[in-house]
Amino acid sequence: MRVLVTGHQGYLGTVMVPLLRARGHEVTGLDTGWFADCVLGAAPQDPPGLAVDLRDVTAEQLTGFDAVIHLAALSNDPLGALVPEITHDINHHASVRLARLAKEAGVRRFLYASTCSVYGSAGDGLVDESAPLRPLTPYAESKVRVEDDVAAIADSGFAPVFLRNATAFGFSPRLRADIVLNNLVGHAVLSGVVKVLSDGTPWRPLVHAEDIAEAFAVCLEAPVEAIHCRAYNIGTERNNRTVAEIANAVADVVPGAEVVITGESGADPRSYRVDFAAARRDLGFEARWSIPDGAAQLYREYRDRGLTAEAFGTAFVRLAALRALGERGLLDTELRRVRTDA
Repeated sequence: MRVLVTGHQGYLGTVMVPLLRARGHEVTGLDTGWFADCVLGAAPQDPPGLAVDLRDVTAEQLTGFDAVIHLAALSNDPLGALVPEITHDINHHASVRLARLAKEAGVRRFLYASTCSVYGSAGDGLVDESAPLRPLTPYAESKVRVEDDVAAIADSGFAPVFLRNATAFGFSPRLRADIVLNNLVGHAVLSGVVKVLSDGTPWRPLVHAEDIAEAFAVCLEAPVEAIHCRAYNIGTERNNRTVAEIANAVADVVPGAEVVITGESGADPRSYRVDFAAARRDLGFEARWSIPDGAAQLYREYRDRGLTAEAFGTAFVRLAALRALGERGLLDTELRRVRTDA
């Protein structure tokens, strides 16, 4: 298929594009390049791409594609809370606009990267795709709104599918250090301490970036009737773990690391355990990576690629990276790229 991947120069896109190309798909990217240089180790080989702000995409740019995989977003809760109005502008309004333009351009499949955080505070029971959605942050709320609005335009010629990814982990050349397992392993490698700021009790479902990429490929290639206007949780029940359990898994693989639970940030209301059976049943998708295996991979890659404390706290933290672009005069107050060649 001819596939457009938005956010192809991000953490997930950098892992997903090679997998799609290896499966025979013709991939084009679309990205503003905010995080293109946030690389640990050798620079990845990007596909041909469009340097376009998501808010400025045209129907003409989408013509000729069989599918759009939409990853691009302000990608975590702290960033969304900092600029909630821009979060909704980009994550919600621009995403729905993209879907409408894709439909207008004749794109038949629209694969949307949603999140399990739409379940919010769900307690200790397993939640499946039919559970009430209780988003607690602007980021999660924007994802719920996109699911609703894009589902409303689905028809026989336009098949969206909503992949509610668990919290990602694992190595990507365009690293993120602001997601829980990646962060805890980095602190363990750099300081010898696995530092947990909450009380450690919230539940988190985790899934490796490579498993997310595989799930998107499965949905891309599945019969339309299996994915048409469906939502699927992406992950595995064995990776439903408390933050304290995740921290202990890190200490088990990083030599000499010690777990310290400070509790200084108080109780985190975001706590949920997720049922991933639907994707196994309907799509045959099974996530492969465990948390201990992912922690071991991250430890190895951080060590071998020379992770530094400076890069870990700046280049690989989305909020810090965007602030740095703003301080350099490369982003305006609406998070739009500022031309530097005028």
